[in-house]
Amino acid sequence: MLKLRSGRTLYYGKGDVLSYRTYAAPLTVRPIEVSPYKGESNIIFAHNITFSVSSEVLLSSFTEGDNTQVVATDSMKNFILRQTAEYGGSTTEGLLAFISERFMKRYPHIDAIEIQADRLPFSAVSVADDSGWRDSQLVFRRSHNEHASASLKWNRDGDAGILAEHESALSHIQLIKVSGSSFYGFVRDEYTTLPESFDRPLFIFLDIFWTYEDAEDAFDSTRGNYVPSEQIHDLAHTQFHAEQSPSIQHLIYRIGMSILTHFPQLAEVRFESNNRTWETVVEPEQPAGAGVYTEPRPPYGFQGFTLSRADLGDGGDKA
Repeated sequence: MLKLRSGRTLYYGKGDVLSYRTYAAPLTVRPIEVSPYKGESNIIFAHNITFSVSSEVLLSSFTEGDNTQVVATDSMKNFILRQTAEYGGSTTEGLLAFISERFMKRYPHIDAIEIQADRLPFSAVSVADDSGWRDSQLVFRRSHNEHASASLKWNRDGDAGILAEHESALSHIQLIKVSGSSFYGFVRDEYTTLPESFDRPLFIFLDIFWTYEDAEDAFDSTRGNYVPSEQIHDLAHTQFHAEQSPSIQHLIYRIGMSILTHFPQLAEVRFESNNRTWETVVEPEQPAGAGVYTEPRPPYGFQGFTLSRADLGDGGDKA
């Protein structure tokens, strides 16, 4: 939330700026052992962008109806779309930094910017040819599964902007593990009706956020330290598969430790999780047996947790 130096909240902007850029620079990343992901062609580089600005000189537009310093939100939309065509990099974070820096240069009366984008994922369809099956480089399908995102906040310093905050994310992850999770040993008193569970299907909704020690690693993939959401995705999947988790809290802790261990360029990882474990209708009579479940009734439990490099300790943690 953007504020003036007085502490007053003041901002305005444009949301749902849908930008479908074709043929951005390809992304190449360093592989890790728990992910097959090595990069992205970026033939479709698509985002839903939200952009807002703040400035002391904009106060009169609220208090007096004086629009002489107001950059119309339609102009913001056009600026974002046209500058996206000029961007020569390959990451969402780099695109947002590029747009922000150019906007501050173009409009020197703007004091602060907040910009956020959800990556709109498109995957190549498989097509048949004489040699079998291959990924098309012309036809793509829109995915509505989990997606990457990023957010940046900038404050003006002279003619340029200084990065105040940055965060990358992988959102809307939904994972079900049919066995190998439990929840028992919790406080039992007169308010407790939940039975203990020693092996349950665990269905979680999960958002993962991370920040870099040096934000330039997110903006410029050629430095070799960019962390793609696809590798975070694969690492979380692998950890969930391997863990005999006694709770969601411990599961996200272990995923976070693994992320920080694999990516020393990251300063912090943050989680927001939601327990959507199914209600049992027919209990399986044996492991890997037939069971029937249904959607849980609200309300839902949720968790939030942040880990930093200090949590690794001196020896690290090969989670």
